[in-house]
Amino acid sequence: MFKEYPQYDAIGLAALIRSGEISAKQALDAAIYQANRLNPKLNAIIHQFDERAFNEVQRGLPQGIFTGVPYLLKDLNYLFADEPIKMGSRSVHIVPEQDNELVKRMRATGVNTFGKTNTPEFGLIITTEPKSYGATHNPFKKGYSSGGSSGGSAAAVSAGIVPMAGGGDGGGSIRFPSAWCGVFGLKPSRGRNPSGPLYAEGWEGAVADHVITRSVRDSAAMLDATAGREVGSAFVTQASDNGQFLQATQTPSKPLKIALMQAPLFPGATVDKEVLAVLEKTARQLEDMGHTIDYAAPNIDIDRMWRDFFTVVCAHTAHFVEDLSLRYGPQQVANLEPQTRNMVMIGRSLSVIDLLKAKQGWHDVQYQTGLILEQYDMILCPTVPTPAVKHGVLPPSRIDELLLNVSGLIDRGVNLGKWIYNSSLVEKLSAPVLSKMAFTTLGNITGLPAMSVPLGMSNKGLPIGMQFIGRMNDEARLFALAADFERAGLFTDPAI
Repeated sequence: MFKEYPQYDAIGLAALIRSGEISAKQALDAAIYQANRLNPKLNAIIHQFDERAFNEVQRGLPQGIFTGVPYLLKDLNYLFADEPIKMGSRSVHIVPEQDNELVKRMRATGVNTFGKTNTPEFGLIITTEPKSYGATHNPFKKGYSSGGSSGGSAAAVSAGIVPMAGGGDGGGSIRFPSAWCGVFGLKPSRGRNPSGPLYAEGWEGAVADHVITRSVRDSAAMLDATAGREVGSAFVTQASDNGQFLQATQTPSKPLKIALMQAPLFPGATVDKEVLAVLEKTARQLEDMGHTIDYAAPNIDIDRMWRDFFTVVCAHTAHFVEDLSLRYGPQQVANLEPQTRNMVMIGRSLSVIDLLKAKQGWHDVQYQTGLILEQYDMILCPTVPTPAVKHGVLPPSRIDELLLNVSGLIDRGVNLGKWIYNSSLVEKLSAPVLSKMAFTTLGNITGLPAMSVPLGMSNKGLPIGMQFIGRMNDEARLFALAADFERAGLFTDPAI
């Protein structure tokens, strides 16, 4: 058994395999050993296909920067040929015949995928506690959330099952679990990575897929391999130029001008004192590195911002559920969770004008954030306003579910979805979740690249992440700064 396996990042493991010090089979043996030992406690992996992965080793994996590295995929947006995808749902069971474009590019790097990770239903909530597979535990503290919607991937990476895993981010779903599990997570710029061919602009372009890692260089190297437009892409983005992102991690940052944003972008949300303390400490560390820090934030109507975001997500959820039913049959959506059904109900009640108004609101947010980033190189803020919370805090309570689970009234001529949308009820029920997304959602609405960097711990021993939001298509500068923190020994240790 290769006992040192958890000490290596993906690039390090690949180098050992390339040199012949270990084999790809030994690396996979070690990963499966870790999975079998740790997953019963974590519930991070919901589907393993070990035999298939061993067969891939025997046949010969593609030659790339990560050849032989054990790998996991989030069970949501990643279509992996001949393996079922459940999307965190009790209803969905689809076996794709082909990989989607991003999976093709990831597999071309030589990674050896042996499982799929837990996620909330359709990635609609920022904690991984689906009714289908149960809660994923935070690797630092059992009974606490690992975040979401890429909570299974973040927990598996932090615990040492794999050095990196695929994730997706529509409202913070790479950065959020990275912060709560003490690992590194970057959401790329809108259109940087492929998202097709089925759904080219998830949530009006808010969704971006990439990886969660322990090292900065692994994230950078994977983006080098996967970046670039695809057939039918709505966005003009270039492929990585000769490994530019990995190269960026090897050169110290030039002096930067950074805007420090303290106030959460959600009405009534507050930031935990321990999180604010890490924010202030991070600002001082940046100044010690030679960077300039000013208090500044975009001028955003936050009441409108969160409602616009909710409008877009509900509209897309309603369309997604209808499309699933048309493509694969109504049985795929026959037993959705109450909060999903309620979002579908609200989404169906919205008009085209409602969606266009929300998109106009997004443009206003993009413009105001752009004005700030004309003056500053990037924005620093917390990733999440609090450390991880206990299970059961973020999903709807039983009372909330009963309160909204009355959609049969629609059959009696009552447009309940529109009534809920226009009432204060939607604010009451969505506030616990959206308030935790008070910093991450900005990156999704604007499409800007953003990363969560593990830079602090709470008194309870739970990780605290700091978020950096960069200019459009300026991931290289984010990677360079994150690597500076990592080289200086300022990253907090993962759970392993």
